[in-house]
Amino acid sequence: MKAITANRLEDGAVVYLDDNGRWTARIGRAARFDGEAGEAALADAKLRMTEIADIYLIDIGEDGAPAGRATLRETIRTAGPTVRRDLGYQAEA
Repeated sequence: MKAITANRLEDGAVVYLDDNGRWTARIGRAARFDGEAGEAALADAKLRMTEIADIYLIDIGEDGAPAGRATLRETIRTAGPTVRRDLGYQAEA
């Protein structure tokens, strides 16, 4: 399965495209795509470059967590900085 991720231009936050075509900061709310549906959704989302930057597809598991070769990178992007626990999404917990 795939999800679409990008960085929001307004504040640089990591975001994911949800089922309603909106950007969410929560990977668990990301829309999931199979095969060519992901490529088509990515092409549509690229038309919205005034809202986001660095848009691409990532692998996600059934549980909504990052999967595949880029698991470590996407896990860090999802949680926030690894050097300071008081910053990023982990600070909200």
